Amino acid sequence: MNGWEYVLLFLAVMVSWAGVPLVGSAALGAAAVGASQGNLNLAVVIVIAAIAGEVGGIIGYRVGDRWGRQLIDRPGKRQASRQQLMAKGERAYAKWGRLAVFFTPAIISGTAKMKQGQFIVWNFVASIGFALAVAPTAYGAGRVATGHSSTKDVVILIFGLAMSALLVTILVRRHRRHLAQVARDGGNEGPGAYGAPPA
Repeated sequence: MNGWEYVLLFLAVMVSWAGVPLVGSAALGAAAVGASQGNLNLAVVIVIAAIAGEVGGIIGYRVGDRWGRQLIDRPGKRQASRQQLMAKGERAYAKWGRLAVFFTPAIISGTAKMKQGQFIVWNFVASIGFALAVAPTAYGAGRVATGHSSTKDVVILIFGLAMSALLVTILVRRHRRHLAQVARDGGNEGPGAYGAPPA
């Protein structure tokens, strides 16, 4: 067991939550599989991933808060795609409220001027949910795939899958509530206030 593996996990998840997509999920899944083979400690992997997600999210938020608008409006061949990304982020916050933190880049939260205190809390909730969904699932799958189908291994796998299902359920229920609210309001999906997004 080498400490550098934990350092790499922290850096990968942090960079991912700061704005580089997919890297964190791949690194966390690989680390959890490594834990399933006895090379790493699963609990440590989960804690590191959760903390790294929070740190990376705050970095992304601060970048967006300080330079987001300049980056989005900067002339160039990718200006239109950057503006489209921001527009999608704005629609996500209007539709999902604080839950948008779960699936929009942190830089969008900062650029949209979501209150920093709210972002820190909800980003940490999202990073914990991410760690508890991905790591146990990958760990349990790694154990079962290599013939270690003990009760503990199966329970860990089921827990990870249940966490993933819980996150999806929360988002789906929030989406349905939003659609019902839009219907009651006559189809008006106003932009919402980022300082106090819908509950």
